[in-house]
Formats: sequence, C-alpha cells, structure tokens
Amino acid sequence: MSRTTILFSMLGIAAAVFGLAVAWRWLPASKGTGDDSAATIALGKTLYAKHCAACHGVGLQGQRDWKSPLPSGRMPAPPHDASGHTWHHPDGVLFRITKEGPAAVVGGGYQSDMQGFGNVMSDEEIRAVLTFIKSTWPDRERQYQAEMSRREREMAQ
Repeated sequence: MSRTTILFSMLGIAAAVFGLAVAWRWLPASKGTGDDSAATIALGKTLYAKHCAACHGVGLQGQRDWKSPLPSGRMPAPPHDASGHTWHHPDGVLFRITKEGPAAVVGGGYQSDMQGFGNVMSDEEIRAVLTFIKSTWPDRERQYQAEMSRREREMAQ
C-alpha cells in the first residue's frame, strides 16, 4: 500500500467518525459527569492502566507506527496524548468508540483490534477513563475538544 493510499484511508475514517457526530442527530452525546475531580481522574487512571495501557501505552503514547497498518491490515492503537487524534473527537464519539468499539462507530466493514468495553466497564467508569485521558492534554487541546463536545450536544438537541 502506498503512503498516499494509507493517508486517504485514514482521512476517510476520520471523516466518517466526524460525520457520525455531526450528521446523525441520533448519535448520543455523552452526558459527561461534569466531574473532573481528583477522585474521578484517579479512578480513570486506574481503569486506564487496567484496561487500556496494554495497547495505548502507560504514557498514552499509543503503539509504534500507529499511522501505518499492521500486517493484518488493521490500524495500531493510537496515542491518547496530545500527539494523537483523540482530542479531535467530541465526547459522544469517544464514549461510543470506548463502549462499542471503533468498528461499531466507523461502520462500513471497518475492522479493529479494539473491542468495545461496554461489557467490561460501566458508563461512569468509561467516562472516568475519558476524564483521565483529557486531564493529561495541554490547554489548547482540551479547549478544542470541549468546543467539539459543546457543538455535538447542541446538534443532538
């Protein structure tokens, strides 16, 4: 596969995920806990270490060469720090990806090594993990992501 093909494939996936958030009003926005307390962040950090760090990295750095397909054709686990694209997505998309798995959100036959965690963690635990991840981002990324989430909530109303 050429780099151009891979790049366009990644852009297509990103556009599809964003399109779900914007175009489909039924897409449930995460209610969020509104709780970014130290206790919620600590719980999220513990759950992240237990369920996410094996693939996404203890330091949220993702797998090596995360932008290039694995031999299986599937994409490696992306970073959740500011170097990745997690902060480009609104809360509802992040919640659904975590709960249902990327394949359920992207659709179109997309395959991923990431399972959904809806049978492993409660909604509140998933929100705690996302709160932990967001707590590690610089202000610029947090503000951008918060604005994306605000727009998502407005569109869902």
